Amino acid sequence: MIACTLSNLELRSIIESAFLPMRCNCTVLDDTMTVEVIDPTTEHVELLVSGIALDRLDTSRALCELISELHAELHNSRHIHRHALAS
Repeated sequence: MIACTLSNLELRSIIESAFLPMRCNCTVLDDTMTVEVIDPTTEHVELLVSGIALDRLDTSRALCELISELHAELHNSRHIHRHALAS
């Protein structure tokens, strides 16, 4: 595995661009990150995950796994939301 030597700014940029065309905001405070994914059309927050430990993102594989997990959570939350509206 390749060690991740990315700065917080680079990590934020990679994660935020992974959710385009949606708007994604990453905030780093101390040693944790918060990721907020927003639908640009409705301005509705589709996903909010906080407390992501930055030391968890120590390899490129860990970064890819985090992005995959966030995409899965986003997909599940949007799917559940659509079913709730249809009921």
